[in-house]
Parts: sequence; structure tokens; C-alpha cells
Amino acid sequence: MKTGILAGLRIIEGACYVAAPSAATTLSQMGADVIKFDPIGGGIDYRRAPLSKEGKGLYWASMNKGKRSIAINVRDPAGQALIQQLVADSGDDGGIFLTNFSLRGGLSYDGLKAVREDVIYAVVCGDRHGGSQVDYTVNAQVGYPYLTGTPERPVNNVMPGWDLMTGQVTALSILAAERHRRLSGEGQYLQVPLKDVALFAVSSLGLTTEYEVNGVDRPSVGNRLYGAFGRDYATADNKHIMIVGLSYKQWQGLRKATGLAEEIDEIARRRGLDFDHHEEHRFEAHAEIDQLIEPWVASRTVAEIGKAFDANGVCWSVYRSVGEAVEQDQDLSENNPQFRRIDHPELGPFLASTVPMDFGAVERTPPARSPLLGEHTDEILGEVLGMSEAEIGALHDQGIVAGPLERQ
Repeated sequence: MKTGILAGLRIIEGACYVAAPSAATTLSQMGADVIKFDPIGGGIDYRRAPLSKEGKGLYWASMNKGKRSIAINVRDPAGQALIQQLVADSGDDGGIFLTNFSLRGGLSYDGLKAVREDVIYAVVCGDRHGGSQVDYTVNAQVGYPYLTGTPERPVNNVMPGWDLMTGQVTALSILAAERHRRLSGEGQYLQVPLKDVALFAVSSLGLTTEYEVNGVDRPSVGNRLYGAFGRDYATADNKHIMIVGLSYKQWQGLRKATGLAEEIDEIARRRGLDFDHHEEHRFEAHAEIDQLIEPWVASRTVAEIGKAFDANGVCWSVYRSVGEAVEQDQDLSENNPQFRRIDHPELGPFLASTVPMDFGAVERTPPARSPLLGEHTDEILGEVLGMSEAEIGALHDQGIVAGPLERQ
């Protein structure tokens, strides 16, 4: 039996790619029982890159940690009826369905509500009009690529930030809907549009307000921190570092560590600015401050810079590849209670993360490996639906369900 702060909660997931599955993964890693159903042979993201050298899905194995898997012929009415039963028969803490597909018939909201009146039906969609959107297309619409790139060449962030944020908003929304149901007895249809999540963020961070109030678009800033001091610089040993002087303490530490306080203060005096108490003044004069910081960094190695910066409380970091982060960062290791090395039957041992939250009253749920496709088919049918071995065997024979070694 799973432990964790959400132990006992059950979610039935039929979803693919990042946003919706990551919502279920978050809930699973806090102790919820997530039963993921996929078509026999795997869904459209079962072999999504990255893959192992043997062609096994590294993405699928990472995104679905801690879930249980049942493989069902979802096109067959008998398969859809099984999913309906899973939603209907999951007790007071169940009746929660998560998808990012537009489902009809028995797996639609009306279809599931017919078998369980208080069902919570959570849908992640592209936009609120029913249009097809993914992280990259949403990102292009909300302005950020022009801030990272240039007016002539927008640059998308390769991290699917809107997908991941939508996943967390969806997880939060499911918990809010479950609380509403406990208080009122009412289930509901819950929709989380990817584009609206992005618009919520852009609005909350003041970008849309900035345009409406000031009447101008924010300029392209690349790796620079907008509105304060922060930028990437090249070192003497051909590395790149990021330096941030956002708070008063960080700014004073940078002035002291570089020994450039007098020269920096001269810029402020000459321009009538107050770098100490107005972070936006540091941004206003960033080009002149760069002329001091660039040669200082360029004449020193990362080790020399790190020694000076760490001694003075400077906020900084060296740029790393993912491989360098795995090899060098002690927070990305079992020294951090967030991580454990798990042994996957197809992929072998690898480092896996659970949620980055520490609950004072309940122990953190350790990361568990992802299931093999259909690994828990018989277990779920027997435990949740109370089927006999003969009934389960008949479903296998009819091609309605499959285990991990059948037509996978």
C-alpha cells in the first residue's frame, strides 16, 4: 500500500505527453494511487524520445514513476466499460478521471457521470476554444521567444515550461475539486487550457500590464535579468557563468568581490543613479557596468571567481550541461532526500526524483519506478473490480486487456 500525504486518493489517468501525465505523476509521488490506462501495445508517447540504446522509452519511464499500468483495448466497448468500472468502483476517495483527449461515449464526462454522479473529470486541453496547441505553439503566442531572442529571430525555450506549469495547475485543481466534493458532495467537469495557463503567467508577471500602461513592448534581453543586474559572462577557462545582483546584499557582495566598487559608484554618480537602493537603476546602466565586469571575469578562471564570489555571498552559477550537472551537482544525487536510485527491469538502475516538497507531518513518498506497460492489469482487475481469475483470463483471451508480455 502506498504511503504519503495523499495516500488513499485514486486517479484514473488516460493521457499522453507532458502536461496531464505530469499532473498525475505529482499526485502519485505524494502518495495517490494513479492507475494509468494505455492502449494494448502502448499509446502515442510510449516510445517518445529520449530512448535507450535498445529503443526503450526513457521519457515514459521517467514521466510515469510510481503509477500502476493497465493495458486495455480502449476502442472496444468492453474495454471502455472496464474503465468506467474503475472510475465508478474506486470508493469515496476515487471517482477522479484525468485525460488530455477529447473522449466520447462511455469515456466522456456524461458517460462517466452516468455511472458515478460525483465524478471529477479533469481535462487538459490546448486552448479554451478546443483548438490544438502544444507548449511550443503557446510559447510563440505569448511573447517570450522575442525576449530570449531578437526582434528578427525569436528563440523558444527548449524546456516545456508551459506543459510543466499546466501539470502543476491541473494537480492543484484536482485537489481543489476533490475538496469541493468532500464539502458539497458534487463532482464536476474541470478544464485546464494550456494557453490560459501561459496567459495567466504572463499577466501575473506584469508583462501584459507593462505593455498596456507604458505602450511599448519589452525589449529583447537574451540572458540578461530584466529590471535588475544579471547576465552571463565568459571566463578565462572558456566557461560561462551567470551573475545576479538582485537584492541589496547580492549587489554589495558583487562590488566587494570584484574590487570594482569605486568604479561602479562613479558610474552611478555621473548618471545620477542609485545602484544600492534601486535595482532598476542597475538595469538602466547595465551596458556601462558590463564594461567593468566583463574584463574582470574574462581574466579569471571559474575556480578563482568562485572563491571570490562565495566568500562574499555573490549570487552566481556556472553553466553546465545536463551531463555535467549529473556528474558534479551534489543536490542531484542521493545526498538529497528528493532522489533515490531505482532499478528498472528494462533500463537498469538510474537516479529518480520524487516531489520537491517536505511535509512536516508525513514522510516524503520515495520515488518508485514506472510500471511496465500493462504490468498491473490483473492486479487492478482483481483488486479494484473484484474479478475472478477466470473472468480476467477471459478478458485476455478476447483481447480486451493485456499484461506486460502480451502483444506489447
